[in-house]
Amino acid sequence: MKLLLTWLLHATALVALAHLYSGVEVTGFGAAMAAALVIGIFNLIVRPALVVLMLPVTFVTLGLFLFVINALMFWAAAGLLDGFSVSGFGSALLGSLIYSAFGVLIDAALQRLFPSQPL
Repeated sequence: MKLLLTWLLHATALVALAHLYSGVEVTGFGAAMAAALVIGIFNLIVRPALVVLMLPVTFVTLGLFLFVINALMFWAAAGLLDGFSVSGFGSALLGSLIYSAFGVLIDAALQRLFPSQPL
């Protein structure tokens, strides 16, 4: 139940992001659900490998390169899907930052709804 609710809320966050920021476009809620799923899979599988491979760069930039990795995951998801598009790397960077902020709010709200289950 919690996983499904998290997925729906992240898809809603993508729709809200598309309305707030013109650099990100989502054609509908179905496309937002697919995009939220692909971004989640990328963050689960690809992102840890990139973080390990780019550890020296991340160390030198004091962790700021992690923002670039997040933007790359966001941009890659947009490149794979038809109903979700990002106008460029700068838009991916800003879009991923806003999407991450929405994610923090969603996680905090779900933690209050489901206090005994870790996210």
